[in-house]
Amino acid sequence: MAASGQHQQSSSSGTASCNNSSTSSSHNSTDTQEISLTARFSEQMAQLCMADNYSDVTFLVEDERLPAHRVILAARSDYFRALLYGGLSETNLNEITLRAPLVAFKALLRYIYSGKMSLSEMKEENILDTLGLANQYGFADLEMAISDYLHDVLSLDNVCAILDAARLFRLDELTTVCHSFMDRNAPDILKHETFHTLSLDSLTSLLQRDSFFAPEVQIFAAVYDWCRCNTDTVQNVDSVVAKVRFSLMSLEELLHIVRLSGILDPDRLLDAITEKISSQRLPHRGALFPEENVASAKFNSRTILGEQRSALLDGDTLSYDLEQGYTRAAISTGANSDSMGIVVELGKMFIINHIKVLLWDRDTRSYSYYVEVSVNPNSWERVVDHTKYYCRSWQFLYFPARAVRYIRLVGTHNTVNQVFHVVALEAMFTESTIPVVGGVLAPSCNVATVERSATVVEGVSRTRNVLLNGDVKNYDWDAGYTCHQIGTGAILIQLGQPYWISSLRLLLWDCDNRSYSFFIEVSTNLKDWETVVDKRADHLKSWQSFTFLPKVVVYIRIVGTHNTANEMFHCVHFECPSQDPALLKSGQEVAVVLKERDSKAQDDQQHTSSSD
Repeated sequence: MAASGQHQQSSSSGTASCNNSSTSSSHNSTDTQEISLTARFSEQMAQLCMADNYSDVTFLVEDERLPAHRVILAARSDYFRALLYGGLSETNLNEITLRAPLVAFKALLRYIYSGKMSLSEMKEENILDTLGLANQYGFADLEMAISDYLHDVLSLDNVCAILDAARLFRLDELTTVCHSFMDRNAPDILKHETFHTLSLDSLTSLLQRDSFFAPEVQIFAAVYDWCRCNTDTVQNVDSVVAKVRFSLMSLEELLHIVRLSGILDPDRLLDAITEKISSQRLPHRGALFPEENVASAKFNSRTILGEQRSALLDGDTLSYDLEQGYTRAAISTGANSDSMGIVVELGKMFIINHIKVLLWDRDTRSYSYYVEVSVNPNSWERVVDHTKYYCRSWQFLYFPARAVRYIRLVGTHNTVNQVFHVVALEAMFTESTIPVVGGVLAPSCNVATVERSATVVEGVSRTRNVLLNGDVKNYDWDAGYTCHQIGTGAILIQLGQPYWISSLRLLLWDCDNRSYSFFIEVSTNLKDWETVVDKRADHLKSWQSFTFLPKVVVYIRIVGTHNTANEMFHCVHFECPSQDPALLKSGQEVAVVLKERDSKAQDDQQHTSSSD
């Protein structure tokens, strides 16, 4: 790979016309209007690099004299401009001593003169030295080019040194890449001979990562060896050892390995044992595979509880019907019911914050359920509770990232029978999250779409769910809208799952000059309705956008009360939350307000508990 500069020698138009004055009258071609001889220019400039010809300054690096040219260095670097022309003590010197690696400095000089650097022909230690000089002397383009190259050549042999360099020079993107590589290869990194060369800063950053996943006893052994190899440079060994999560180790490991090492005093060892025994939630580590479904055969995950287990993780979300293509579990009823539900065992501990579940949806039925996760099959933590809501089709579930080995789905209600049917389950870590407030999503995007599992339960249209397909242009007198007869019906929409909603928008049919009156209600259970929009006294046309106080919503009922043209209410498009650009900003702020309210409620609850 070659790192090339962005500097070109461009000929002025005056020079071009002068050089071609004898031919311009006979050759009126655009080829003669611009001259670009940058390759030749670069080659000729490179010949001046470290040459005595016209040299007016000499650098002394590791006892070797390197001639250079002030004006070229100053033109290419703010650092050298200040050094050579900025009135510093070196400005008037003909020979300047620099403390720099000789091989790297020579490579930098060649880059300054030619704009090129052949990284593939350099040793890795020299590349890292050159990266340091690029950072020191302000060659940002070169710094990024070397960083990109190192990204591509990461290996067990060099990642520790590259991480040290990345953190030293504050190259955040390269640091992230190194961390991800080390996360994926943690057991091998811990055993590698270069591990003990890590700086204290790099080692600390690594040990603090939940995703640096390996048996904690292996992490301890590697940290112990690192401390023994760095006794001269590390003043406080305890600060490093403290990053080891001793409570994740077995009692046998704590007593026969940690205690015998002598690196941990008895009180801290006792604290670790106490935390292991009594803590409800230990600081587990887990493997991190961003945006990848880890609940799959690729990661050795399997369904260990439920009927027809093989269907759940096979990746088939199309070929299912009444008889096959799903995993099921009975829904227990009664005050003492404790259904075990459907349980998935991941191939190992993974860090996840997102689960997608496809509930069986070949008819209009809905389900209620909850989701629990665990690091072992015995102690469960509920991360999703939709037992009070009717849900259908794909479920998009988010929760704070945590290490998980087991996932349990428990159905609590089915509107048709006493069986909980799940077609597919996916689990992953994602950066693209939706705020969660009180266990319910607070979206800013439109969730009244088929892709988000919404459906039109009541209403007449030529095409099913045309109200939710996003087409706001292709409608006329006969198609492209959903309607109901005024006085005897309504348009009823069911969202795929509960959401915090504070706005909505609809497009009333507007192919002529008619206007409508209507009201809109919301509910979570089809029994208790709350009016959020009341326009029975108004005559409205075309696009309408409304806001109201945030509410948990599953069902939206639009009831037309008047049409100036006939006895039908026609709606072309519906969305919630409203995607009206003027309202999007306030819609995003709703999640912040709800989180603040939720946080205050939790604080009040904790205060009440402590008072009791």
